[in-house]
Amino acid sequence: MSTPHTLLPVPTLESAFDVTVELGPIEDHHSTSAGSRRVVPILGGRISGAVDAEILAGGADWQLIRPDGTIEIDSRYTARTASGDHLLLHARGLRTGPPEVLDRLRRGEDVDPREYVFRTTVQIETAATHLADLQRSLFVAAAQRQAKAVRYRAYRVD
Repeated sequence: MSTPHTLLPVPTLESAFDVTVELGPIEDHHSTSAGSRRVVPILGGRISGAVDAEILAGGADWQLIRPDGTIEIDSRYTARTASGDHLLLHARGLRTGPPEVLDRLRRGEDVDPREYVFRTTVQIETAATHLADLQRSLFVAAAQRQAKAVRYRAYRVD
């Protein structure tokens, strides 16, 4: 006997695009009413794959650090394609792992991304009609924090 839940489709992932985000120095806002807050300026970068674009300076990642060291990610930034179309990207997620690994990341060391979990969802907004499929899709990403950049691969959830 099947229940209505057994009829639900199982989502699949399709590789969509790769992103490198260049980061500025961390702005430590210390403990606020929401918790330990940091803002990381976005200086530029590249998107390649389902869409190719240059990430523009001016975005940021507003981070909230939980007591266990887990970081809540909330990044918003703009990219521009070669034809001049703008994309607004919003990435939300978590970066977590063992305390010693998180300490190494905090010091700017290169850490194997398999030693910690850094996952986000990515949503895209654009006025470009030929890119409208991007804003009708949900993307999940596996990411890596480097000393002055974040790299991630985004997968379309089908």
